Amino acid sequence: MNNKKLIFSCLFFIIGGISATAQNLQLHFDPRHSLYGNDAAPVNFMTATFEMYKPDKWGSTFMFADFDFSYNDRNLGLVYTEIARDFKIKGFPLMPHIEYNGGLGLARDTQFGFPIENAYLAGFSYPFQLGKFYMGTYLAYKLNAFKKKSHDVQWTVTWTANLANNKLSLSGFVDLWSENKDRTGDSGKCGKKAVLLGEPQIWYNVTPNFSIGSETELSYNFVKAQEQNRFFAIPTMAVKWNF
Repeated sequence: MNNKKLIFSCLFFIIGGISATAQNLQLHFDPRHSLYGNDAAPVNFMTATFEMYKPDKWGSTFMFADFDFSYNDRNLGLVYTEIARDFKIKGFPLMPHIEYNGGLGLARDTQFGFPIENAYLAGFSYPFQLGKFYMGTYLAYKLNAFKKKSHDVQWTVTWTANLANNKLSLSGFVDLWSENKDRTGDSGKCGKKAVLLGEPQIWYNVTPNFSIGSETELSYNFVKAQEQNRFFAIPTMAVKWNF
């Protein structure tokens, strides 16, 4: 639940290649059960997110980890992580991009765990500026490591901006990718489906370190009811600490 695609490629150019590490910790209240009932989740829950971004002379690295407290008695029920690397090539406007996604979860009211299938991406990213917004986009081949392997494409757009003398921050991403309708090879379904996920964020920066705000998860074919071809809009209430 965060600006998971914080534009690591753009930031490299913004800071001019100076080595610096940005880290933050976010805490979100997710009311998806109140909004959509069991179609989205059996309960409302808290999500903690840790993000890290580090540029260097060869490019930049970004990673985050989400921790959903959605299991019985609000214990930890899911861990999901992404780590991505962009490589700078002198004189070349595109940056080779590699990425890994994956995680683990616990099925509520059971003692059974489940994997969030790994995904591996490789492609090219491109940073650019649009007014006060620092933008980025990448197009990548995506291998979804389902039981029935899924060879796919993902397109991502990201943005970030500081406004009102740095008191207001806007950020977020939109992902669009394809994946097999049949993940196991047993359902008999054929072909691909499109999945859309966007997470725009707005933050009011009380101090340079502490912010309050919200993220809205916009999704189609993504949450629990993904087979129903439904669109969901799930806003959170959140706080953030910048280290």
